[in-house]
Amino acid sequence: MTPLIAFGEALVDMLSNRLDGAADDLPETFTPYAGGAPANVAVACARLGLPSRFLGMVGDDRFGDFLVEELARHGVSVENICRTREARTALAFVSRDAHGERRFDFYRPPAADLLYRLEHLPTGVFAEPAILHLCSNSLTDEAIAETTLSIADIARRGGTLISVDANLRTNLWPDNRVDIGRVTALLDHAHLLKLSRDELELLRGDHDVDSWLQWRLAAGVRMIVITDGAAPVIVHRLGKVIDVIPPDVTAVDTTAGGDAFVGGLLAQLAEHDVNAATLGDWCQDEARLRHAVELACRCGAFAVTRPGAYSALPTRDDLDAMY
Repeated sequence: MTPLIAFGEALVDMLSNRLDGAADDLPETFTPYAGGAPANVAVACARLGLPSRFLGMVGDDRFGDFLVEELARHGVSVENICRTREARTALAFVSRDAHGERRFDFYRPPAADLLYRLEHLPTGVFAEPAILHLCSNSLTDEAIAETTLSIADIARRGGTLISVDANLRTNLWPDNRVDIGRVTALLDHAHLLKLSRDELELLRGDHDVDSWLQWRLAAGVRMIVITDGAAPVIVHRLGKVIDVIPPDVTAVDTTAGGDAFVGGLLAQLAEHDVNAATLGDWCQDEARLRHAVELACRCGAFAVTRPGAYSALPTRDDLDAMY
């Protein structure tokens, strides 16, 4: 089974006890949950039985301790996590509406995850077959963006299968302005690309959807997955498109839904030992691809029915018990 390597931010989601617009006089409190999109994917894969490790940096503080402990508790290898006293572990205060949709207030920058550099990358980390997962939140600062794109270059040259989830958080970018060129550069390193419908609309700019998607496929992306909440998931690969209807559930907290989906999909690729060279052919078997996306949808549906991130991610037994 091909192992997963996730790189990027691990942070603490401070989840509000109160839904937006709720009419009560109780003081608002926040419960800490371990999170961060690439860290969530690492946990999602580990909970599905995939060997998984996380690369990144957290502060030498109590929240950094909390994240390392939680990652390890859920089966993720933490031996390559770096610690620093130069910045604190990032926090995200998360408020929810009645449908579980979130609003984020980030305490980042400064933050420890932004200080990771190529010198911290373990020697030979991509020497063996692996899946590397990345997100755009490690592009918001010029120095960490250079590190992220360099890691993607090294991994791609070594034949590693690269998964990218755009996972855009506009309020993490200076002046709330996403550097679309920088994000697109990362997307075009991917073999597997996951976008939400809203992210697609932002990133394509004035270009029509079909042209923009074809450019990504021409750049070497072998599969593009577009999610849109409860609407069908659309999967584009060379010359073909399929759609998959996700399960109908009542969302409580959508924090890790997309990450659970990605973890479920990557677990299917890992089980079949799919690599960068074989992903394109693997995607052409529609029945197999549809089954993989359906399982990923079930992972996402399970996660949004529970609060928090790591603890909301399903195991195999959880998926078997859904129906």
